[in-house]
Amino acid sequence: MEKLATEFTSRGTILRGTLHMPDKAENPPVVVMAHGFGGCVSFGLAPFAEHFCAQGMAVLTFDYRGFGKSDGEPRNWVSPSRHLWDWKAAVAHARTLPQVDRSRVALWGTSFSGGHVLVTAADIPAVKCVVCQVPFVDGRTTLFLMPPRLLARSMSAAVRDLARMAMGKPALYVPLVAAPGQLGALTQPGCVEEFMRLVPDEEKANANRVTARTFLEVPAYRPLARAQDVQCPVLVIMAEEDNLIPSRSVQQAAGLLPNAELVSLPVSHFDVYFGKVFEKVVKKEAAFLKKHLKP
Repeated sequence: MEKLATEFTSRGTILRGTLHMPDKAENPPVVVMAHGFGGCVSFGLAPFAEHFCAQGMAVLTFDYRGFGKSDGEPRNWVSPSRHLWDWKAAVAHARTLPQVDRSRVALWGTSFSGGHVLVTAADIPAVKCVVCQVPFVDGRTTLFLMPPRLLARSMSAAVRDLARMAMGKPALYVPLVAAPGQLGALTQPGCVEEFMRLVPDEEKANANRVTARTFLEVPAYRPLARAQDVQCPVLVIMAEEDNLIPSRSVQQAAGLLPNAELVSLPVSHFDVYFGKVFEKVVKKEAAFLKKHLKP
């Protein structure tokens, strides 16, 4: 496998990523990948990319604006609308790469980006297939998981952050993951340990933070509302014991997709990145991608 640094522009912002090229492959299909809520490609995506590459597929991974090696301010702003700009730019970039078959493009998203790939595929009919791994599909149901008192504190912090933005001041940050009852974006039991397990040691110092304004946009984000517009085949990996994304929402989204395959596993949200669950999931995903990306 060869790794090639690449960059492209999304609405005036330079995004950076890596093109993973399989050995001895001529004109391979390409899978576009990015991470979930507050994640960078360095947070556990490499094993997926490497497995797909070993199966003869090129993989383009990239960081959203304000994350990882990509430009953009403020840093660590989780914004569905901005992420979607970047996804569309990444797909457009993939379709210009001379090393790949630009007519065979697939999308792979996990958690928050599992919703992004649905919306992106709905907007770009040329996408051949999609993998949604433990996908975020409905901000409303996720919002209901937050205790009312904590929700009020979150909204207050978001308003203060917007006021700071209006005055040209630095962003107000809150923890991305926090213990239950504490102010943070993800506060379900086990989130702190499992999320930080994905983060490389050298990146832990700056990984656990998001702009407080994030709280205002995420609840209104509902990728399942676009599910019926996705015409290509979609593989949905659902974690039955997910305490971040209600499985009933994932089932609903899968039911709305015209051409979906739902794989339901008795695991939690972060299990798909590790050990035997990862091995099972990545093999299933690779088989699906190879099937639908044939010339």
